[in-house]
Amino acid sequence: MKGLITRIQRFSTTNGPGLRTTVFMKGCPLRCLWCHNPETQKMKRELLYYEETCTRCGSCAEACPKGVHIFQDGKHVFLRENCVLCGACADVCPVRALELSGEEIEAEELVTRLLRDRAFYEHSGGGITLSGGEPLFQPAFTEEVLRRCKAEGIHTCVDTSGAGVSCDTVARFTREGLADLWLYDLKETDEERHRAATGVPFTPILRNLETIGEAHGKLRLRCPVIPGVNDREEHMEKIGEIAEKVPGVLAIDLVPYHRLGLVKAEALGEQQKTFEALPETRKKALLGRLQEKTDIPSSWI
Repeated sequence: MKGLITRIQRFSTTNGPGLRTTVFMKGCPLRCLWCHNPETQKMKRELLYYEETCTRCGSCAEACPKGVHIFQDGKHVFLRENCVLCGACADVCPVRALELSGEEIEAEELVTRLLRDRAFYEHSGGGITLSGGEPLFQPAFTEEVLRRCKAEGIHTCVDTSGAGVSCDTVARFTREGLADLWLYDLKETDEERHRAATGVPFTPILRNLETIGEAHGKLRLRCPVIPGVNDREEHMEKIGEIAEKVPGVLAIDLVPYHRLGLVKAEALGEQQKTFEALPETRKKALLGRLQEKTDIPSSWI
């Protein structure tokens, strides 16, 4: 069973308990206006070109079989439309100004890599986390990776938006213990606003969240707070109300907006809307309103 991933991040401390190895997978049904990982959206390989990093050394032009990279008048012209995504240019770039996103890998090979950090998991109470993109966008591959990790006694987390997947799938993953912990995104709690911000409806996402709770799963809510999009006190109140009603919610993480997605979107030849950072006073006020609605531990991460 093969899957498509973008990268493996070792020694992560923000994607579940303990030290973790996080696998970022390709493919996502959402198109969030602020996407922090735009290179994971499409279910295909992509080449990122970081123009400001490029030193114009010409190594990529020599390696490229299709003449995609041209140097003229001291500038690097990247003919993206002619690129066949062979990765030859990224392999030779000395400063990593070129990056091929999308590695096809067998589930067995991926788990073999993940097990290299077993000692760190055991010492810290950590494990592996499947993220993205959306790991449930590749359900069969995700299931096999989780089953293999569980067979090795490794703690597993699934970081999901809950979109584009059936209730039956999340219920089965939960009942069979494939996901020890769900890191569950709540991006917006108003139906129309959710569709406008992400391109998909909120109701199926809420139902999948409830399904995990009903199946006795453990959940940690992840709530990105984007200025001008969902930084509303009524949104915080609704998050608290949902958390109180769904069994198994252990904590709520408010996730601040950052601009790394802008850099990666530009490297993909795309444009992404810019948002301003929230002032600390506003962050404190929003967290306070959330905490008024629930006793479940909540904080900014």
